[in-house]
Amino acid sequence: MRLQGNISGADLDDLKEFSDWILAIGDGNIRCSIDGIEKVEIPDDLLIHNCDDPISGIVESTYFDFLRHFTDIKNLQERAILTPTLQMVESVNDYMVSLNNSQDKSYLSSDTIFKSDHAFTSLENVYTPEFLNNIKCSGIPNHSINLKVDVPVILLRNIDQSSGLCNGTRLIITRLGNRVIEAKVLSGNMAGDKVFIPRMTLTPSDARIPFKFQRRQFPVIISFAMTINKSEGQSLCNVGLFLKKPVFTHGQLYVALSRVTSRKGLKILCYDEDGKITNEATNVVYKEVFRNLEDRSF
Repeated sequence: MRLQGNISGADLDDLKEFSDWILAIGDGNIRCSIDGIEKVEIPDDLLIHNCDDPISGIVESTYFDFLRHFTDIKNLQERAILTPTLQMVESVNDYMVSLNNSQDKSYLSSDTIFKSDHAFTSLENVYTPEFLNNIKCSGIPNHSINLKVDVPVILLRNIDQSSGLCNGTRLIITRLGNRVIEAKVLSGNMAGDKVFIPRMTLTPSDARIPFKFQRRQFPVIISFAMTINKSEGQSLCNVGLFLKKPVFTHGQLYVALSRVTSRKGLKILCYDEDGKITNEATNVVYKEVFRNLEDRSF
């Protein structure tokens, strides 16, 4: 549905071929899979070749001529780098922020054990603030976030749905205060509107953390790059898919490929287990998920 369909002739045939390829990846019908995992051959025109530095390579492909356009809101609206892991997201975002010569401002969170926990007193002595500060997990910002004016960010929580401030909304920073961040909305019906982001108290829902704690921090992360899971719902003209590590959950590759609105806007940098550029990407599709959906439809 995101692919641009107002074309005809040979271009329409190419569009249908690209669309069918993405749908086949989503259905897991490219090759025979083993335990839901298969290898997908990436067409040559979608690949990034001969890349000495993977991060600069994917950045140049997605944000070409970035230094001329880093303040262009429309340019930032239309593109993003997607990757499976938070570690790679941070690496790309740190590199992109370093290209912006504006003065940075660092914000530190306040982390505490959740006071409703029945073992609060004993946990407080074990899990010190320094230990809590080092926790990084999906859905909450890091203890320390470094921001600059003209840097795009994405919201991690719903703040005001009527103003378009929802989980997943992209914004561009216009001013950095001590207690509030001023920004313009990049996506949705409220694009271009000026908004103010306060600090919020956030509680991670990661089941791997055996206790509850709360982090008071601005609910944003830099969004030059984002995880594939976080990109759900986004429509982008230019997508750089950075597969330094393979996808690891059901439908993840399909979600990444289907963010783009045209074939020419997609570029993929994919590595194999030996750290060499390859033209094959891992695809994870558990077909029993579809069977369960069919059973429930009756």
